[in-house]
Amino acid sequence: MPKTHVYRIIRSGEVRINKGRASADTRVEAGDQVRLPPVRVSDKVAEKAERPAPAREFPVLLEDDFLVAIDKPAGTAVHGGSGVSFGVIEQLRQARPQAKFLELVHRLDRETSGILLVAKRRSALVALQDQFRERETGKTYLALVAGTWPANRKVIDTPLHKYLQADGERRVRTTTADDPDGMRSITLVKVRSVLPPRPGQGLPAMSLLEVTIKTGRTHQIRVHLASQGHGIVGDDKYGDFDLNRRLYKLGMKRMFLHAWRLQFNHPSTAERVELHAELPADLADYVSGTP
Repeated sequence: MPKTHVYRIIRSGEVRINKGRASADTRVEAGDQVRLPPVRVSDKVAEKAERPAPAREFPVLLEDDFLVAIDKPAGTAVHGGSGVSFGVIEQLRQARPQAKFLELVHRLDRETSGILLVAKRRSALVALQDQFRERETGKTYLALVAGTWPANRKVIDTPLHKYLQADGERRVRTTTADDPDGMRSITLVKVRSVLPPRPGQGLPAMSLLEVTIKTGRTHQIRVHLASQGHGIVGDDKYGDFDLNRRLYKLGMKRMFLHAWRLQFNHPSTAERVELHAELPADLADYVSGTP
């Protein structure tokens, strides 16, 4: 069903939770009674839904009987929905028909590359998701931002407010501590290197950052960095659109955000695991000055 149609029936009050109107960001809890209106889906949409995802394996960073950690490429959604009929998890299931259980432990934005965990047992899924929820994991990303990041700006502790645009698209903005809908969000920033300006190409200085998130809010890194005046290169929602256009012509056709390092306790042995996924070639070549 088109996402816009889903939001339309919610706004019209046709979706009810425990006999009351629901909003698009209402969370469903165990025991809730949900009422949905009858919905007609066109033959074309139904046919698309029935079409299986093409089987695909992804680069594996770690695999055992409990989990598989893959290096997700940019441009691939982690699951179907939001305008795409399939994602990593559907393709992985098609590629591994013998697997009895494959479930996403967490998510990455479609344009973000890097480490993604998939559980192979329900016990592993629960244990790993508990760690993400309790902030016991260590998640560090590599991000290239416009401008020279001040080396002394190491912590961003600014609440974030999630909202929906008229078309139903999710957006996030910074807010104040007294906002009842604001969620505390903490991001740690370390400068890895600074790229000098490229006057001949009309490009400013840029900073390659190691960004560690202590909370896992929607679009947290993108909004926090942009709020400091240093948007992520290639970010089509919160970045510098003029700079993005110039970079696109020079071959930078994606957002420069990569899930580089992930630390967690193994769901079976409880041993601390640290995984790394190095920068994909297109991003590595850019920061090395190859383009």
